[in-house]
Amino acid sequence: MGNLVAIVGRPNVGKSTLFNRLIQTRQAIVDETSGTTRDRQYGKTEWGGLEFSVVDTGGWVVNSDDIFEEEINKQVKIAIQEADVILFVVDVMNGVTDLDLGVAHILRRAKGKPVILVTNKADNFNVHPLSAEFYSLGLGDPINISAINGAGTGDLLDLVISKFTKKDDQVFDTYEDTIPRIAVVGRPNAGKSSFVNALIDEERNIVTDIAGTTRDSVYTRFDKFNMDFYLVDTAGIRKKGKVTEDLEYYSVIRSIKAIENSDVCVLMLDATQGIESQDLNIFSIIQKNRKGLVVCVNKWDLVENKEQIVVKTFENTIRERLAPFTDFPIVFASASTKQRILKVLEMAKEVYTHKKVRIPTHKLNEVMLPIIERTPPPSNKGKYVKIKYITQLPNTQVPTFVFFCNLPQWIKDPYKRFLENRIREHWNLSGTQINIIIREK
Repeated sequence: MGNLVAIVGRPNVGKSTLFNRLIQTRQAIVDETSGTTRDRQYGKTEWGGLEFSVVDTGGWVVNSDDIFEEEINKQVKIAIQEADVILFVVDVMNGVTDLDLGVAHILRRAKGKPVILVTNKADNFNVHPLSAEFYSLGLGDPINISAINGAGTGDLLDLVISKFTKKDDQVFDTYEDTIPRIAVVGRPNAGKSSFVNALIDEERNIVTDIAGTTRDSVYTRFDKFNMDFYLVDTAGIRKKGKVTEDLEYYSVIRSIKAIENSDVCVLMLDATQGIESQDLNIFSIIQKNRKGLVVCVNKWDLVENKEQIVVKTFENTIRERLAPFTDFPIVFASASTKQRILKVLEMAKEVYTHKKVRIPTHKLNEVMLPIIERTPPPSNKGKYVKIKYITQLPNTQVPTFVFFCNLPQWIKDPYKRFLENRIREHWNLSGTQINIIIREK
């Protein structure tokens, strides 16, 4: 179960630059214009042997300073409620501003939530003394960094992981680890609450709530209709608290928690709206965490034309938007009429078994080597790649296959996708990702 770090602060202090630095990509757009970041950015990183998630809360482009301040306060309050560690980023060159004071006031009231005051844009040692002004915020010692050139970020990461109260390899003894954990995730108003209620409102005496040990997650035991699994807490199970949340940001940060605590994710889509950018954001989180996937098209009862050609067009559109990963089950259901909701659970259970599939080595070689011989990897500069042996690694999060060859550096992603597709043709691994590794023999 990963830890979650949220980056908060007023606009244009370098939050997105720090986010990019921590996850070692240029995922977030960086510009001097205040409020450039509009979508919530999410990434995973590792430091000191611990993997954790990072969320860049971003900013808003608005006309009114009062609304601007209100929206920043919303983000901070949600971060306080959901994150394990909060990075409060300020601009050491500009000094303390009114917006900084407002954010600090909220953070000081967050008792028990680790807050690290990050004084950014300290590009050289001459400006380090300027950070002394930020002691007035009452949030402890500021740590000087320069997100743009990386100065001080190592010390920052050391401090971050020291604040974690749980570790990635922590063993949870409040639930049985052999029972699948299924999370229902999706954007607001897709029908997550209705779906969960349709499941647990019946025969409540065989549904028990088990409090988790991470943050305040709850695992709801579902044990009926010959099924047995935990439903990972999402916005549809418990109250969101007294925070007046921004729906888009809240749905993403809550989805991160639910996805990381699950084995299989049911991505809930609204049949009346189709697949939207927010759905793609949540799908990317599922992919990054290597979780199983079932797509549920909810509110199917509201669609008038249910002809087979319409269903096929809908399916093709979903797979095209989520490509290149297209091998996953799609179920058209209705939470309000309870149409096919059990089918969704059956598919989720099936995907869970696919994640655990173990293919014997002799079978892999017997099937794949003739295919590779007929369609070998492209030659490069007169050099021919010869794949000699294939095996599946044991005890991995998703099925992981190792192909041993003489020149692994010449096998590129298109051929890896070819190998993956051939494996999927011969073994049912629907809903789970496949990891292809090329090694030298």
